[in-house]
Amino acid sequence: MAAFLLGAVLLIVQPQIVPSRPAINSNAETSSQSVRRELLKKTPQKNDFKESIHSNGSCQQLPQTIIIGVRKGGTRALLEMLSLHPDIAAAESEVHFFDWEDHYRNGLQWYINQMPFSYPHQITVEKTPAYFTSPKVPERVYNMNQSMRLLLILRDPSERVLSDYTQVFYNHMQKHKPYPSIEQFLIKNGELNVDYKAINRSLYYIHMQNWLKYFPLDHIHIVDGDKLIKDPFPEIEKVERFLKLSPQINASNFYFNKTKGFYCLRDSGRERCLHESKGRAHPQVDTRLLEKLQEYFHEPNKKFFELVGRTFDWH
Repeated sequence: MAAFLLGAVLLIVQPQIVPSRPAINSNAETSSQSVRRELLKKTPQKNDFKESIHSNGSCQQLPQTIIIGVRKGGTRALLEMLSLHPDIAAAESEVHFFDWEDHYRNGLQWYINQMPFSYPHQITVEKTPAYFTSPKVPERVYNMNQSMRLLLILRDPSERVLSDYTQVFYNHMQKHKPYPSIEQFLIKNGELNVDYKAINRSLYYIHMQNWLKYFPLDHIHIVDGDKLIKDPFPEIEKVERFLKLSPQINASNFYFNKTKGFYCLRDSGRERCLHESKGRAHPQVDTRLLEKLQEYFHEPNKKFFELVGRTFDWH
């Protein structure tokens, strides 16, 4: 009897064994639901968040990849080439959600309404080149999705400055408005005008430091814009691997157009080239001034190479 009572007591006081549960790492959540919850907390909104669902099963959704820049680096070419892949759904125009205050204040519903309809297996992509050089953008993108995959396309900083000027120059010409020569922007009081905005946009290491405060380097794929122009297929292959896409884009999707002087695209028998505004000739710049510009970028380029752990064939 005593033994029976002792056994009963031990049975009562013995701790119950509870089945263990796998630990959940909230930082590692990548589902669209968790991303939306976080964004709803941190982004102002004017109406309830909802998806527009098409009868064919497609819907508008938050982008999983953003081409963040750089201006005049080849972002349009990159987006057009990437759109050859059947698993990519690309927004047609630059959204400027994260860098324009009036757009950002509109909240998530406005942002998602700018996205294309896509199927569940597709990756939605938007591009806004101004994101890379806008100080507020990295944190805002991080608040939306900490696991965002970012594409950054860069080219020789000096060449980018000339392209930057060329675009603004032609925009004024089309409106029949006069525009100063590039020398008037590059030179101030006999010295290189380092306050010129086009020069600041080419200081890649400064802007990259800001992005690396929020995203690890392996979440940012840098496309070599100079190589993309000369031989696009290898660069696009790297992008496919970065986005974990099946290899669908082939060398046959690209052909060199001798008239335009750059590569065009071929998709299912259809051929298309970038807009005529792409590939415009740069203004003639005095050799000594161009050398001074290249010399100015030497140290910033070196810092950028050290920051990202790779080099580029820039002057």
